[in-house]
Formats: sequence, C-alpha cells, structure tokens
Amino acid sequence: MKEICIDIIERCEINFVEIGYEEDHVHFLIQSVPCNSVEQMIRTIKSITGKELFKKFPGIEQKS
Repeated sequence: MKEICIDIIERCEINFVEIGYEEDHVHFLIQSVPCNSVEQMIRTIKSITGKELFKKFPGIEQKS
C-alpha cells in the first residue's frame, strides 16, 4: 500500500498526511491543491489503489 501511495503522490497532486487501517479498510488523511474536488481525489485514490492491489494480490476478494 505504501508503494501505491507513493506512486499516487508522484502522479497526482495528492499528499497523504496520515494513513490508518483496520481489519477490512483503510483511512486516509489527504491534502491536495484547491483545483481538485474531494470527489475527484477519492475516485482517483480508490481507482489506483484498487487496481494495484488486485494486480499484486489476485487472491483478494471483494466483499459486498
């Protein structure tokens, strides 16, 4: 997850201030430039982390 977040920092103008986690989810405190909407930042982070985690760990299953 750390490598994925570093990639997001380099590709997008999003900075991770804090990252916390629980058994089945992750919490991010992020900072970004004013031109990025909250919705856009969330969509970007979820998209990139989801794709990368499923690529690196194909055994991960989505729970509905």
